[in-house]
Amino acid sequence: MIPTRRAFLQGIGCSLAASPLVAPVAFAALPGDARLVVVILRGAMDGLDALQPYGDPDLARLRPGFPIGPDAGALDLNGFHALHPGLTDLAPWWAEGDLGFAQAVSTPYRGKRSHFDGQDILEAGTAGEVPPLANRDGWLNRLLQTMPGTHGRTAFAVGRTDMLLLRGAADHASWAPDARLDLAPATADLLLHVYHDDPLFRNAAEDALSLSGSSIDGGGGRQAQTDALFSFAAAQLRQDARIAALSISGWDTHNAQTREITRGLRLLGRGLGTLRADLGPDWDRTVVLCMTEFGRTAAENGTRGTDHGTGGTMLLAGGALKGGQVWGDWPGLAEAQLLDRRDLMPTRDVRAYAAWALHGLFGTDRATLSTLVFPGLEMGGDPRLLA
Repeated sequence: MIPTRRAFLQGIGCSLAASPLVAPVAFAALPGDARLVVVILRGAMDGLDALQPYGDPDLARLRPGFPIGPDAGALDLNGFHALHPGLTDLAPWWAEGDLGFAQAVSTPYRGKRSHFDGQDILEAGTAGEVPPLANRDGWLNRLLQTMPGTHGRTAFAVGRTDMLLLRGAADHASWAPDARLDLAPATADLLLHVYHDDPLFRNAAEDALSLSGSSIDGGGGRQAQTDALFSFAAAQLRQDARIAALSISGWDTHNAQTREITRGLRLLGRGLGTLRADLGPDWDRTVVLCMTEFGRTAAENGTRGTDHGTGGTMLLAGGALKGGQVWGDWPGLAEAQLLDRRDLMPTRDVRAYAAWALHGLFGTDRATLSTLVFPGLEMGGDPRLLA
């Protein structure tokens, strides 16, 4: 009997949701010119590495084995934060106002640090409890239900699984490339897991999975596939689609984080570059929200990685963004300032930034956003994300 996705996670201790094998993408068609792209970074991206708060002296104390700050190749942004070298392709966007970050953010999910539950909470947009399976829908789908003028091309999911983000009553469809190999998802993930530390067999496994249309970890094949997803998204957004949602996996950096996160950030940065180039003038009406299920521990672990944490970082991009800034209060990294003395303390709900982006792009009123789209959300003050 082939194990279920959740049973497989329990068996190997590392989530398929955190692996680089699933890359769905979905679209929604709406009236108007504003465009929204939501990118789910599956596996818990380390926001303290992507956007390094090197001005806090405790960061170097907690991560003595990590390259940190401008002296280690990161790009200084504001005298306190530095951009990870893996994102240097996006460095000009900061000065242009097309790139920004929200620091110390999280969903209401606390304590258990499960990739599956964390991603379900992130995509459902709910207030901290994993939604019952029968009622599990996504916040983008609930948004669509409040907007007049949506039509049959509401959503397309591309990849091996659909996205909870757009699941619900609003019309949606799915598409996946023809597979040349008949591999069950759990079998494919097990293949990469077993050969992860063996370059010869890992490369062979990646080649095999690429033939089946799977997203693979590392190498030019994964970059080409990611670029293709962003390019396809741009093509739809140039037509009548107005919302795109996709995911990039492979952010679970328990080991050798410097290598792994650099690979992931380059993949993301170049994919976003493809999106911008292919959108052309429509980029000026676009906002991109890159969100992850939770952050990672403030301190490095014994294998030069980080473990599942809480507070993290949201990356925002787009020509409609009022970027070149970091939003949110900085909580500090001293031991007494950490959540449970191990995680970055969240200072704002990540859903609030998403809600304010929807308010600015589509005019959705605050009451609808804080009750229907994001139940139980305290939106707080307007961070003024849009130009």
